[in-house]
Amino acid sequence: MQTQNRLFDEFAKFLTNAAGAARGMREEAETMFRTQMERIAGQMDFVKREEFDAVKAMAAKARAQVDALEARIATLEARVGGGRVVRAPIAANRPRRSPRKLKRR
Repeated sequence: MQTQNRLFDEFAKFLTNAAGAARGMREEAETMFRTQMERIAGQMDFVKREEFDAVKAMAAKARAQVDALEARIATLEARVGGGRVVRAPIAANRPRRSPRKLKRR
């Protein structure tokens, strides 16, 4: 009986040591992975959260101003145009002409 208990004790010690080694290897792998990811993220051009929130607030404010101006323009156009919307033709697709020089006579 003594030999079997000793064999089981040695086997239990071996498994305990193997589990400890596996845990240590896992922690080391996580640390290496985290270090690599921080290095890669440091090389990339990421924006900070504070900067993102500031730009987001600026965009929301600009959008509100645009909406207010669009409503104001619509009311002014309705007033001037007698209830119909008058819009200028869009000349974005026409090529631009160079201004002519005035000739003196």
